Amino acid sequence: MGGLVEHGKLFIGGEFVDPVGTGTIEVVSPHTEQVIGRVPHAAEADVDRAVAAARRAFDEGPWPRMPLEERIAAVTRIKDAFAVRHEEIARTISAQNGSPYSWSVLAQALGAMMVWDAAITVARDHPYEVERAGVLGPILVRREPVGVVAAVVPWNVPQFTAAAKLGPALLAGCTVVLKPSPESPLDAYLLADIASEAGLPEGVLSILPAGRETGEYLVGHPGVDKVSFTGSVAAGKRVMEVAARNLTRVTLELGGKSAAVVLPDADLDAAVAGIVPAAWMNNGQACVAQTRILAPRSRYDEFAGALAAAAGALVVGDPLDPATQVGPLVARRQQQRSLDYIRTGQEEGAKVLAGGGRPPGPERGWYVEPTLLGDVDNRMRVAREEIFGPVICLLPYEDEDEALAIANDSDYGLSGSVWTGDAARGVDFARRVRTGTFSVNTFSLDMLGPFGGYKNSGLGREFGPEGYDAYLEHKMIHLPPGHRAS
Repeated sequence: MGGLVEHGKLFIGGEFVDPVGTGTIEVVSPHTEQVIGRVPHAAEADVDRAVAAARRAFDEGPWPRMPLEERIAAVTRIKDAFAVRHEEIARTISAQNGSPYSWSVLAQALGAMMVWDAAITVARDHPYEVERAGVLGPILVRREPVGVVAAVVPWNVPQFTAAAKLGPALLAGCTVVLKPSPESPLDAYLLADIASEAGLPEGVLSILPAGRETGEYLVGHPGVDKVSFTGSVAAGKRVMEVAARNLTRVTLELGGKSAAVVLPDADLDAAVAGIVPAAWMNNGQACVAQTRILAPRSRYDEFAGALAAAAGALVVGDPLDPATQVGPLVARRQQQRSLDYIRTGQEEGAKVLAGGGRPPGPERGWYVEPTLLGDVDNRMRVAREEIFGPVICLLPYEDEDEALAIANDSDYGLSGSVWTGDAARGVDFARRVRTGTFSVNTFSLDMLGPFGGYKNSGLGREFGPEGYDAYLEHKMIHLPPGHRAS
């Protein structure tokens, strides 16, 4: 991605149109700290236009009324375009938010394609009408599209989270207004091009880059039937508060402080090899990152040394360099946040086992070294609060019961993993952890299964049939007495 990228229009209802206001968003490279793009900042009047278009398209247009196979065909064209343009998408996202290019190819671009593909699989097999016996006679249970969806996505994995919302919403027959983050609007224009070429009917999709105020106006809009939000806990609580004024349905995918639990019988090399990429993925800017590593005290020094060595070996640098494993953080505020937490952790008694500051070398860029804090107590702030940077905590425990207690002692419950030589023991441990997603001797996120959080990590689920149902209303039709199932 070279030169300044400028867009002067907004994508509203399937067309590129002039914005109402004159506000702009400047996109700054986290590597060079230079402006690399400018796009319009959507105003409230633009939201009104987009919601009105979505409302007409849902209430009167063909999209929710066309056969499912026709919607699948349109969404398949979107998915296929991601495969063709995945390198361009990956480069654009890496330039905006600092994701290492190699990770962007797999998780940002091809990962988004996999999310679209999984949504198609779920939609094709979903039960839209089911007849069954009721107490008073036969009934028909229908699933119908919920209506106009406001989808708000973050900057860390913008296309992955957009696909998680757009895929099921569009396939269900909903219309959508998507609000990208102001830190990452450039890839949203690639999505707009793809959607335009896919031939979605008028009004079905709008994309409005904007900040918090416009996002809040969208979430609270009376023309919206459903809000799907991914972001911080504080922002999620505000979304729920604003949406409640209209009793708008909400799905919230929020933060995490996930535990990777190493049981005493774990293979050291396998556990370290699996945990390190899961902990420092996307520069630590991932809600599912394994940010609390729990090691048995009997093997603590062994694991501490191996993890510190692995962290120190991670290649830090230009996010567009294919060799880079950890890039810069998205903004100066995120860099300072991580550095502040490192200092706070040391003040609380934690020891820096790897990293601990800005890396040597680049004079510019919002970089923080991959950092491992050892001797962490679960009561410390660094163990309890989501840092959202490359700062990982290593906590010792005495026995398996204490490991389970530490894993569950969190305001979050999004992800986690356990590493053990006995898979059955690992599955039993997984059943007892209060978290929405958990892995045994691996770390993964399956797009055909439900994804979401317990506690402050969110409300509702994405992916799989459970996530698809979030974009459908359930209707019961009482069938006439004596009706025989067809």
